[in-house]
Amino acid sequence: MPEIKIMIVEDETLVADHLRLLLEEFGYLVCGSESSGPKALDGIEAERPHLVLMDIRLEGEMDGIEVARRAWEEYGIPTVFLTAYSDHETLDRAVMSNPFGYLVKPVTSEQLKAAVEVALHRA
Repeated sequence: MPEIKIMIVEDETLVADHLRLLLEEFGYLVCGSESSGPKALDGIEAERPHLVLMDIRLEGEMDGIEVARRAWEEYGIPTVFLTAYSDHETLDRAVMSNPFGYLVKPVTSEQLKAAVEVALHRA
């Protein structure tokens, strides 16, 4: 069975490193970790991950919602948002990008694993 590739898009290095460790413990291959929208889109195009874990607030002007929208529309790659933001405006914008999950930080390893597995199953 081929390895499931997951990309992390997170602008906090410590959070990204922690996510990488958890995903690897779950048996997934982390195929990249990016901190800005343009770099994330380049990585998505190059790696074609099965799933992207996406923070909403990123370095630069492009946010994670825009990256997720483009990843889905251009490549058919699903996203699970992992963010500290759960206000109505952010949630409404996020929903429009067709996410396969939405987790509010901090999350437990069990919550992360469940969200990833459900998203991969849906995809």
